[in-house]
Amino acid sequence: MTRLKQFYAAQMMCPDFPGLFINPFYFARKGLYDSIRGLSPGITGRVLDVGCGSQPYRRLFATADYTGMELDTQENRAHKRADVFYDGQTFPFEPESFDSLLCSQVLEHVFTPLQFVRELNRVLRPGGALLLTVPFVWDEHEQPYDSARYTSFGLQALMEEAGFEVVEQIKTMGDVRVLCQLMNAYLYKVTVSKNPYLNLFSTLLLMAPINLFGTAARFITPANPDLYLDNVILARKAGRE
Repeated sequence: MTRLKQFYAAQMMCPDFPGLFINPFYFARKGLYDSIRGLSPGITGRVLDVGCGSQPYRRLFATADYTGMELDTQENRAHKRADVFYDGQTFPFEPESFDSLLCSQVLEHVFTPLQFVRELNRVLRPGGALLLTVPFVWDEHEQPYDSARYTSFGLQALMEEAGFEVVEQIKTMGDVRVLCQLMNAYLYKVTVSKNPYLNLFSTLLLMAPINLFGTAARFITPANPDLYLDNVILARKAGRE
């Protein structure tokens, strides 16, 4: 049973082929995972994972010096795989403590984004890398702690104001798959129950066909880079290394 739970958890965050059938958020999670994996060679040295959750992407980075950090709440202490907790204002590290940062799907929950990104900049050494992801098209989630969506232009402006240079920017699922994912997100929210087996059955019956359709339809429908699920950027802190 433990192996099955581990397999299911992996397919929820880092899906491959089986995820088509059991993950209602397949396209969102697949887009993030593939983009983070593609940019992972730029994340080296001493790494801080800001808002680490279960640290689903840790295995993608070739470093043994990896620190996960979460907001200090009772729920996070009970359920998140964090090494360090912080007060929501100041990271508990000296300036220039890390060579690289990962911050995935966190910024939309921050009510003072410029202050937060400047804090990212503070703990990163000059020339160090930040790999950051944030939703563009997505429903409200983790209410009421969901405060913003970012266009590619708004995100770049925020990064530059905080002292970063955007090196690479990816828009995930900028084709018919964005519509398929939104349909599945809608179906999930109107069918989800407290019974995990019933939820899995609903995914297999209602959402897996949409995943399969989107996977095939992307090859015969035009792309639209202006409508996409997530922004993924690789940025560097301005200044000499």
